[in-house]
Amino acid sequence: MGKTVAIFNQKGGVGKTTTCVNFAAALGDKGKKTLLVDVDPQGNTTSGVGIDKSIIANSTYDILINKVPARDIVTATQFKNLFILPATMNLAGAELELAEVEDRYTSLKKALAPLVADFDYIVIDCPPSLGLLSLNALTASDTLIVPLQCEYYALEGLSQLLSTVRTVKQYYNEHLELEGVVYTMYDSRLRLTQQVVDEVNKYFPNKAFHTMIPRSVKLAEAPSFGMPVIYYEKYSKPSFAYKKFADEFLKKQKKW
Repeated sequence: MGKTVAIFNQKGGVGKTTTCVNFAAALGDKGKKTLLVDVDPQGNTTSGVGIDKSIIANSTYDILINKVPARDIVTATQFKNLFILPATMNLAGAELELAEVEDRYTSLKKALAPLVADFDYIVIDCPPSLGLLSLNALTASDTLIVPLQCEYYALEGLSQLLSTVRTVKQYYNEHLELEGVVYTMYDSRLRLTQQVVDEVNKYFPNKAFHTMIPRSVKLAEAPSFGMPVIYYEKYSKPSFAYKKFADEFLKKQKKW
C-alpha cells in the first residue's frame, strides 16, 4: 500500500513545486515507484518533468470534473520510476465547478484510490492557496510536507497553515499528519536564516527535516530544460541535498 504525501504551503514563492519535482524524482531514483499528481493550475510540475502541456489530451481536471479514470491518464516520464498525472490551465476552472458537486472535498481522494496500491509513493503538488483544489489534496493525503523559505514572513504563514491542517483533520481527513518542514533557499551566511530555523525548531520540535535545500542557480535553470535538478546537474549542491532529503524521508518511513 502506497503512501500519499502533499507538498503544500499557502505562501507562494517558497520552492513548493521545485521541492515536489525533485523530491519525487529522488524517490524514483532510489527505486521507489513514484507518482506525481499536479493539481496546481500553473502546471509547473508537469513541465518540470518534461511533459509538453500543449499536447495533453486529459489532465487532472478531467479526473476531478469529468470523472475520467486516473489510471487512464497516468503518464510515464523519461526519469527512473517517475510517473505523473499532468495538469493544464483547464484546472483553473475546477475550483468553481467542484463547488457545485456533492463530493467537492473528496473528489481527488476517490480518483486516486485505485492507484494507491500501484505506487510506493504518491506526491501531490498543491496550488499556493487554500481553495478546493488544495483541500482535495490534503483530504487525499496521509501526510504533509511544508517547504519553508528561511525568511520572517514564512513563520507567519506557517502558523496559518497549521491552523488549516487542524481544520482539515477535524472535518475532512482525521488521519492527516504533518510529515515535516523542509527549509528551502537556505543561505547559512544570513543571520535571519538561522533565526528562522531556531524559531521553527522551538515551536515545532522534531518536525523539521535536518536536510536543508540551498539557494542555487541550477535549481532555477533545471525547469527550463524539463528536468529535475538531480538529472540536470547531478553533482550540484541542490542535487545532493534533494537526494539526502529523500534518504531522510525514507528513513522515517520505517516507523510508518
